[in-house]
Amino acid sequence: MSLFHHHHDHADHDSHDSHGHGGHGHHHHHHGASGPAAFPWRRASLAALLIAFAIAAASLVQVRSGEATVVTRFGNPSRVLLEPGLNWRWPAPFEATIPVDLRLRTTSSGLQDVGTRDGLRIIVQAYVAWQVQGDADNVQRFMRAVQNQPDEAARQIRTFVGSALETTASSFDLSSLVNTDASKVNITAFENQLRQQIDQQLLATYGVRVLQVGVERLTLPSVTLNATVDRMRAERETIATERTAVGKREAAQIRSAAERDARIVEADATVKAADIEAQSRVEAAQIYGRAYAGSPQLYNLLRSLDTLGTIVTPGTRLILRTDAAPFRVLVDGPPTLDGKSGTQP
Repeated sequence: MSLFHHHHDHADHDSHDSHGHGGHGHHHHHHGASGPAAFPWRRASLAALLIAFAIAAASLVQVRSGEATVVTRFGNPSRVLLEPGLNWRWPAPFEATIPVDLRLRTTSSGLQDVGTRDGLRIIVQAYVAWQVQGDADNVQRFMRAVQNQPDEAARQIRTFVGSALETTASSFDLSSLVNTDASKVNITAFENQLRQQIDQQLLATYGVRVLQVGVERLTLPSVTLNATVDRMRAERETIATERTAVGKREAAQIRSAAERDARIVEADATVKAADIEAQSRVEAAQIYGRAYAGSPQLYNLLRSLDTLGTIVTPGTRLILRTDAAPFRVLVDGPPTLDGKSGTQP
């Protein structure tokens, strides 16, 4: 029984296997031919897509605002990208990009001991506001000069400014830089000349444009300070002397004008007094004439008294005959109505 049963199972298995191969033989053959062949092609397509994406990403370059991008080909600059946004380049190692900062920077010269035109020393510190000029030629010039290192550019700019400060200071007297009179201080001209000294040099050498130059600090050494104080004292003394001289001159002019006016007034008064005196003499003569016509003896008496009043003063001593005029009147007395004197001779 068991042998028969085992044989039957085996026959079943063979029958089922034969049936499977007969009914589904085509299906198994199709699956075995298409599945393994399609999967590698999908993987290859995905890999090619990833490679293309990587190449595209490596070929894109972004230019930021405030920067320029230099594209180098095998290490040599080939072109400069200035407009912000995305641009294309060949992927490495064919081309590479270097960003260049175009923003404004400020560099200080530090304290510099320089000499003025009048042989005095001053200590001055200046600053420079600069930026890389935003065009292709100057961007490449900046890269060649300092290898795109702003700190190195600032160091070399400080050297330029130090030399320019020495040259510029030698064109100015100390009094035009340090003075108690603000109208004589000419720092603006100093700054403008300093900028002219460095402007073209920095642009031609480094591709750097100077936007502003200013004096941060200006002090005096002790020797210069003493000389400045002495000069200011001398200037003040000179000003005081000049003002004193001007005051004396104006006083003399005022005094002269017053004396001239006084002489004019006095002359006018003398003329008026002479006119009045002449008029009074005319009137007196008229009175005397009327008096003489009315009483000749009285007239002679009054005239004699007037003459005595003119020639005799309290300090006068005269020895004269008393019978002579005009002293006779003192002896004879006033005349009588009949024309004879009141006393006998």
